[in-house]
Amino acid sequence: MQLATSYLPRELVRGTPITEVDTGPGGIYARLAELGHAPAHFTEEIRVRMPTPGEIEALSLSAGTPVLDVLRTALTDDRLAVELNEMTLDGSAYVLQYDFEA
Repeated sequence: MQLATSYLPRELVRGTPITEVDTGPGGIYARLAELGHAPAHFTEEIRVRMPTPGEIEALSLSAGTPVLDVLRTALTDDRLAVELNEMTLDGSAYVLQYDFEA
């Protein structure tokens, strides 16, 4: 239903449990918090497109099913980017909901 890849600053995470296959309870955000770089703000860019042949296979998509590309950037209170997460979602399986203050 989803393909996802996270990119983190090498100088920040080198030699830490974040680089392990199993990052432990709470995942990479908990590990970033332990390093003093907890995510405090997220931005997302969302695009809808038709999938590549590899994505059709990996996600077992039916013909004509679009995918959602979501690029999420996690930022600290100081607006330091600590993660870029690139997600490709089966467009028929997700509803994205966002809340905004006026």
